[in-house]
Amino acid sequence: MKLSVKSDYAARAVLGLARAFVTGSARKVEELALEQGIPGNYLVQILLELKTKQLVRSVRGKDGGYLLARPPGEITLGDVMRAMHGEVLDPPALGDPQCPLELREAWARLKAAAEQAADSLDFQSVLDQSGDREKMYYI
Repeated sequence: MKLSVKSDYAARAVLGLARAFVTGSARKVEELALEQGIPGNYLVQILLELKTKQLVRSVRGKDGGYLLARPPGEITLGDVMRAMHGEVLDPPALGDPQCPLELREAWARLKAAAEQAADSLDFQSVLDQSGDREKMYYI
């Protein structure tokens, strides 16, 4: 199974916005793109999709940009993946009557496990883990 670059970039964007959430200030697309290594034009498209799914919101004006629509602890990796692709994992065999029933059931179990895992990873937890790792380097 291979995830798309779009999913990776969307997760990076949300992580970058999660880091800035406590300040309450919007992040400019150019800054976020540079920080996260995402092409600026592509990031704009991703942010618009995330905005449509109400994961981020935009602020107009000189100090405008994007920020999370909810706290990082309320946004999961599953939310981001669904915003980009509609599903966390979408095995085509689930809708194929030619696929043996037992294999379709196996695919359904894998899909449920992937969704559960993606929904258990919220961005506050990701931030907390990275903070713990950084502290360890300075001990």
